[in-house]
Amino acid sequence: MNKKIVLPLLMGSITLALAACGKQTPDVTAQQPTLQAQEQGDTGAAAPEPTAKSYQQIFQDSVFFGDSITEGLSFHDVLDEKNVLAGAGKTAQFAFDDIDELTKRNPKQIFIQLGSDDILWPTDDPTTYSMNNYAKLIDSIKVKLPQARITLLTVTPVSAEALKKEPRYKNIGDYNQAVKELADKEQVEFTDLSPLFANGADFYDADGIHFKPEFYVQLLELLKGQVK
Repeated sequence: MNKKIVLPLLMGSITLALAACGKQTPDVTAQQPTLQAQEQGDTGAAAPEPTAKSYQQIFQDSVFFGDSITEGLSFHDVLDEKNVLAGAGKTAQFAFDDIDELTKRNPKQIFIQLGSDDILWPTDDPTTYSMNNYAKLIDSIKVKLPQARITLLTVTPVSAEALKKEPRYKNIGDYNQAVKELADKEQVEFTDLSPLFANGADFYDADGIHFKPEFYVQLLELLKGQVK
């Protein structure tokens, strides 16, 4: 091959190689802030997120007592099953069936969340009917576990779609007011869960009644300060 042809080709190859190397340098520099941010995160500058294990430790002497909404705590593995005594269809009346089991677990603190099914009970005044049984349930727990601290939790709201399908859920607000009055009467603790929904957070599962795991994390975060 003619040397006059080879030389320009060689010079062209060198020029392209140098250009390619020049493009790599800005890319490496652009990655440095991201790497620095990762390194800062690794130093623990940001507070660590609570884990399921940490919640299990915090609530190790507690039992959450209730219906299928409460059952989500163990269903989603946010708490151990030993710390949750709940099931679908539980009402203040049917919860009496679990008193013996609750007594065996001997918790220091009991969080009770009932009402999602009570509101749907086929009677003329479901709230009054439920409160009568609720009061008896609390009195029975006090007798069996006199040292346990009892906290009543409000019924969680449902989605707009769920309300359309079941209009009786419109009574949740009135039911929760009755729960608050019952807590005052029985001299037990009361916690309103409505702040968890104040910012429009969408925790709902497909049915608009039950919840995703994120809800239960926020629930325990709200309640952890009450554990003695």
